[in-house]
Amino acid sequence: MLMLFLVALASATLLPGGSEVWLARLWCQGEPGWWLWGVASVGNTLGSLVNVGLGRYARHFQDRRWFPVSRQGLARAERWYLRFGEWSLLASWAPVIGDPLTVLAGILRLPWWRAILLIAVAKGARYALVLWLAEAWLAPLCA
Repeated sequence: MLMLFLVALASATLLPGGSEVWLARLWCQGEPGWWLWGVASVGNTLGSLVNVGLGRYARHFQDRRWFPVSRQGLARAERWYLRFGEWSLLASWAPVIGDPLTVLAGILRLPWWRAILLIAVAKGARYALVLWLAEAWLAPLCA
């Protein structure tokens, strides 16, 4: 279970991970689905909150030459975020766009409680879907 937590946490940061595979593997080994769901959801939510924190901290360095996003790129991201708002964090579960959304929420100083709530809902839904798919498709293979 600790490994699932760590992989889920790392998967939510800018590091690669495979938490869904770990979750399905442990489910096939007979671990309770509700427990797996909770561990993976909490780990992945905390990993995304690391991204939010990095975004908050990174804003201090936006005027440095080595800052990875140009001033124009940051302004474009801010316009996009203002257009779709904090509700865009409900897509934080998605590959490719999820991590940048959480960093952007930090850069734009979304209140912590809102970030936690929206990210937790998104991550919980993601792992509920993974467990549902595991039960629907993997159950015959796990026996």
